[in-house]
Amino acid sequence: MASQYDPTMPWGSGPPEDGWTSQDLEAQTFADESFDLVVTQDVLEHVLAPDRALAEIARTLKPGGLHICTVPIVNKERPSVRRAGRRPDGTVQHLLEPVFHGNPMDPNGSLVTIDWGYDIAAYWDQARGLSTTIWTIDDASRGIQAEYIEVLVSRKLGMPDLSGDTPPRPPNRGFLRKLLG
Repeated sequence: MASQYDPTMPWGSGPPEDGWTSQDLEAQTFADESFDLVVTQDVLEHVLAPDRALAEIARTLKPGGLHICTVPIVNKERPSVRRAGRRPDGTVQHLLEPVFHGNPMDPNGSLVTIDWGYDIAAYWDQARGLSTTIWTIDDASRGIQAEYIEVLVSRKLGMPDLSGDTPPRPPNRGFLRKLLG
């Protein structure tokens, strides 16, 4: 199930012909433990409450499920820095000069709320029962060389529910070892 942040549509709805729903990552409409895998691509530098977004991701993941995420780690040698936050009345408070990234849903772009550093994994692990590893793949032979190439893989703690009438397939241990280290 693909989703997109589109505040012009009711949360949980979407154009059926496009195959996605409108979701607020901080307050998703999905049921608890809905997914084995959640992928977010260059979005968690834009949320105003990353702790809520991560709690929602953890809530919707099944035990043992994975969250795979790309996010620019711009502070390579410093901790993460908050650029903007939410005031009690819901308006945005700019703490630093506003920076925007391109957004296909909004011609004005998306406000960057956090410049993440490598402390991101520890922050995510504290957020809600996740275990996070940062992977950096720098391989010119595969055409992977750039400034922001980190991929975060978080695993929700706990074991999957293997009860049921259908015997589970044995895991592909080589794939899991590679993915989870």
